[in-house]
Amino acid sequence: MDMNFDFQPVYPHHDLLVEIGEVEMAIDSLNYFDDADGDALKPDLESRMESLLEALDHLAV
Repeated sequence: MDMNFDFQPVYPHHDLLVEIGEVEMAIDSLNYFDDADGDALKPDLESRMESLLEALDHLAV
């Protein structure tokens, strides 16, 4: 039985999913910040989320 399996194509997909989860948790945790701090961080997190989702879409092709 051949136990050689190339995980290389799986790594980027997995890494993106983990990163998306981390950004989602960060966005959810903005409720615990002061309004000014949360408002300042939210656009950066949303931009990062858009970039990650776009990268994930490109992997699917």
